[in-house]
Amino acid sequence: MKSYKQINTALLMSGALSGLALLSTTAQADMLGVYGSVDYWNLQGEYNKAPQDASLRSADSLSLDDKGQAQVSLAFEHPVPLIPNGKIRYTGIDVDTEEQNLAGNAPYNIDLDSTDFILYYEILDNIVSVDVGVAAKQLEGDVTLNTLADGAEKIKISETAPMLYASAGGKLPFTGLSAKAEVLATNYDDTQITDASAEIKYNFVENLLIDLGAKVGYRILNIELDDQDGFDTKFDFDGPYIGLEAHF
Repeated sequence: MKSYKQINTALLMSGALSGLALLSTTAQADMLGVYGSVDYWNLQGEYNKAPQDASLRSADSLSLDDKGQAQVSLAFEHPVPLIPNGKIRYTGIDVDTEEQNLAGNAPYNIDLDSTDFILYYEILDNIVSVDVGVAAKQLEGDVTLNTLADGAEKIKISETAPMLYASAGGKLPFTGLSAKAEVLATNYDDTQITDASAEIKYNFVENLLIDLGAKVGYRILNIELDDQDGFDTKFDFDGPYIGLEAHF
């Protein structure tokens, strides 16, 4: 049953991507473009886990310490019809729960790498822009449980999930100001992920060689995974971010 669901999902996403290619043939970029972005994400949130035979919804949630995290992205756009544009986004998360055990240590440490591989088409590319496509989110890391009796124990996190992708934005002409919202979402094979962000950017350098802008935004990343080392796990991350984006 699981393999059937995977094949069926892959076929649906392949068909969707083909349909998007036909819609976007008149809205591709006029020239080659590379977008690079580096952000500082002030993350907060909650974490909970439960054995597979227990209810994750009823498990106690543990608050996470506020902590700055790095997120970077690189996108490549081109004018060739039918071939999608590409984007890679990476976020490294290393955060502890707020509570402390008797030894004065945080009971849990979350060390999680999130990497998005995105293929998308530009449906609109003017004052208003709209991109749609598909993606794969790769999650790799572990949750370390510190106990007095046994020392550190780890729950391995390893998951790759297909996702749908969309973004929409707009520019205020002659001001350098723009706004954008972006979302990736999936509910696939007992994996539920929503990754959404919204930002405002101001370009303080605009010329033929480079556009350089500063941005501020807010990101929400909710992850619910089934059967990670015998546990169901749930992460809720959110917080504001600031960053720089360059367009070459």
